[in-house]
Amino acid sequence: MLSKATKRLYFLKLLKRAGVHCAQLQHFYVAVIRPILEYAAPVWHRLLTNCQSDEIEAIQKRAINIIHSPTHGMPYSNTLFFAGLSSLRARREQVARNFFESTTQPTSCLNHLLPPPRDPELLSRLRAPSKNSRTSNSTKEYQSFISFAISNY
Repeated sequence: MLSKATKRLYFLKLLKRAGVHCAQLQHFYVAVIRPILEYAAPVWHRLLTNCQSDEIEAIQKRAINIIHSPTHGMPYSNTLFFAGLSSLRARREQVARNFFESTTQPTSCLNHLLPPPRDPELLSRLRAPSKNSRTSNSTKEYQSFISFAISNY
């Protein structure tokens, strides 16, 4: 994924050298490079280590530095603000949350994968009430996205 996105950065550099306007370069990044970095993110984003997440964010920072030359040397948060983008980590988290919320809708084809909701009378007697029952896993690595989402969203 990282090498594929890095190859696309080369095209971004070529477009910059050709004199394409910054808004169009940013549109190219959002339409061509960022989807590579976010492909199937609800499934794998929570298993990323901080180092891997930082490598993905580094590609976005490189793209912003190519698009907007004044951002060289700026901290990443300032670079994001300058470009009007959000961090990929925040976007992955939001996409995962939206995916899970859409899964909880009764009309979703994935709704049958969720455990049945708890009885509302039982919720009033629990110390930590949650609409769905929590599953216990011995390691985070083997926890499915659905069980993770139930316990965290």
